Amino acid sequence: MTVDLEREAGAVDESVEVAIVASEGPIPEPYVGMEFDSEDAARKYYTDYARQVGFVVRVMQRRRSGIDGRTLARRLGCNKQGFSPNQKGKFGPEKKPRPSAREGCNATILVKMEKSGKWVVTRFVKDHNHPLVVTASGFSTAGDKDRKIEELMMELERQDQLCAGYREKLLGFMNNVEAETEELSEKIQVIVDNVRKVESEVQKHSRRR
Repeated sequence: MTVDLEREAGAVDESVEVAIVASEGPIPEPYVGMEFDSEDAARKYYTDYARQVGFVVRVMQRRRSGIDGRTLARRLGCNKQGFSPNQKGKFGPEKKPRPSAREGCNATILVKMEKSGKWVVTRFVKDHNHPLVVTASGFSTAGDKDRKIEELMMELERQDQLCAGYREKLLGFMNNVEAETEELSEKIQVIVDNVRKVESEVQKHSRRR
């Protein structure tokens, strides 16, 4: 029985775009009845297939068990699936919508976990309503590439901030060590001076005898 996640109760929308990783060898086209050992295996396969064909995968709805919360079915689709809603202000005219990558594409795949534990393709929609672009880098559009570059730049900035924080802590630690060392040296010098004074007094008394 085919599970329709758009109508099934308990389906949760978890739209997330999947980063594309290169895979060796040609990827066969999905078909209804195709089996996988796990949800992750099915997701990786469809992601590799998408890279080969020329689109980006969006992880979409899933249906979970009401008993133990396990994922029972998952829908994956093109990242251009659906439409972005128009943004309206609370008071006033409709705002100018931001650029969106969504174009109402219906390309999708639905996988369901069977009693055997295998994940089986129960639906596959192949056709896209937009051009597909295959590139050596694995990004289907310039926008996808720019978005990835932006993510990497943000991560680089975050790492720089972490390094700056660690550097500041290290300098603070070194300053504390230097201050404590100087204080310890002063204490030792006081002790040495006291010892010398005692030795001097002992010598004076010895001479008087």
